[in-house]
Amino acid sequence: MKKAIVFLADGFEEIEAFTPIDYLRRAGIEVITAGLSKNEIIGAHNIRVLSDVILSENLMLEKFDALILPGGMNGSVNLAASSTVEHFLKDGLARNAILAAICAAPIVVFAKAGLLKNRHYTCYPSMETENEILKFVGKNYKSLMEGSVHSNERVVVDANMITARGPGVAEEFSLALVENLAGSDAKESLKNAIVAR
Repeated sequence: MKKAIVFLADGFEEIEAFTPIDYLRRAGIEVITAGLSKNEIIGAHNIRVLSDVILSENLMLEKFDALILPGGMNGSVNLAASSTVEHFLKDGLARNAILAAICAAPIVVFAKAGLLKNRHYTCYPSMETENEILKFVGKNYKSLMEGSVHSNERVVVDANMITARGPGVAEEFSLALVENLAGSDAKESLKNAIVAR
């Protein structure tokens, strides 16, 4: 069975976390939610959730097939500040696991870790501007994002990386994850079951 991990930090955008968790579980994929430093995480809209586990380096032994980052500005900033999250992402990159981020997370987390180099990506509108990138990534952002190409598409799949624009794209983002982890038949079956467009 394929396994995915969703990283949760205070300030995460709830719909961007709950939709992938729900859709992936419906598609038969094991999903673990990992709280950044505690089990009770408070979302951007004050929804409290209990994560399955507290994030630790030991979880890397599970070799997740997908690593998923919901957005939300404060949640993304908190994830970007975690060296453990960065280690997970770089390990996943080396193993060709799916790396997925939505909303602010592609810039705030992926770009800061140098994961957008030579990649096509999308993010929350305006986050791709030089001023925003400089604010979150720092002065060496050009080297960290060398060869990257921003797209206005709602969801961008570039090899093993999936990025999406924001909360209103949570369903499309989740379906792209299902398709990449379980195949197009699983995606179509799920769409029919949930009466998706």
